[in-house]
Amino acid sequence: MGIAANDPTRAFRLDGKVAFISGAAQGLGAQIAQTLAAAGASVFLSDVQAEAVEKTAAAIRQAGGKAASIRHDVTVEAEWDAAIAKAVSTFGGLDILVNNAGVEDMALITEASLETFKRIQDINVTGTFLGLKYAIRAMRPGGAAGNSGSIINLSSLAAMIGVTGLSAYCASKGAVRSMTKAAAIECAQLGTGIRVNSVHPGVIKTAMGNHLLEGFVRLGLVPDLATAEAAMGQLHPLGMGEPADVANAVLYLASGAARWTTGAEIVLDGGAAAQ
Repeated sequence: MGIAANDPTRAFRLDGKVAFISGAAQGLGAQIAQTLAAAGASVFLSDVQAEAVEKTAAAIRQAGGKAASIRHDVTVEAEWDAAIAKAVSTFGGLDILVNNAGVEDMALITEASLETFKRIQDINVTGTFLGLKYAIRAMRPGGAAGNSGSIINLSSLAAMIGVTGLSAYCASKGAVRSMTKAAAIECAQLGTGIRVNSVHPGVIKTAMGNHLLEGFVRLGLVPDLATAEAAMGQLHPLGMGEPADVANAVLYLASGAARWTTGAEIVLDGGAAAQ
């Protein structure tokens, strides 16, 4: 009978695809870039940390992948325009955007500074909006790439539940969640061929995840780091996640296996939201 038309051995491959990943110097962004490259994509990495993001790109090249990097502030519109154009010119197209760049900072609402609140919104929300704007322009028919594509926005479990000390971060990731759905409908109804989805991780074992645990201690919400880690274990029945758990979900959304998936939110929280 031969190989089935829906070949699961090929559905998750990204051969010939070009992926742009923001905030890719370390943590989730670096793991996502490595995973997409291992699946066959040419990856274009951006970050404000120029040396660190190039180090990540170099490691991918050393492992046999295709990778390039650029210093990129996601809050600056002109830099998004230039970065997307550079990705297209470097690898000959753009098929995937992963809006990963983001920050968090813990403070009780009564003690939080307006400056910090605005900074979190600027990076997490404005940065995602600008990524959408310039990637869609490139991917849509008549654009610089013009071959449709997939956009994956990194939101958070914090878009769905309240967390003491994380009001600014919750607000920003809630905005990313809603903006994803609006962009997905717009792209579908305008016939762009572009899918837009979001992923919502719980606490992941990264530097940002460790910073969150330390923040609970700093705010006096728990007595020490061990208690914070135990609390996260109780929140996530399957334990805290690994960067690969998020990267694998991004790979699915980027691939042809998700061709009928848009406007969706994939929750990666070890069961936290099910309680």
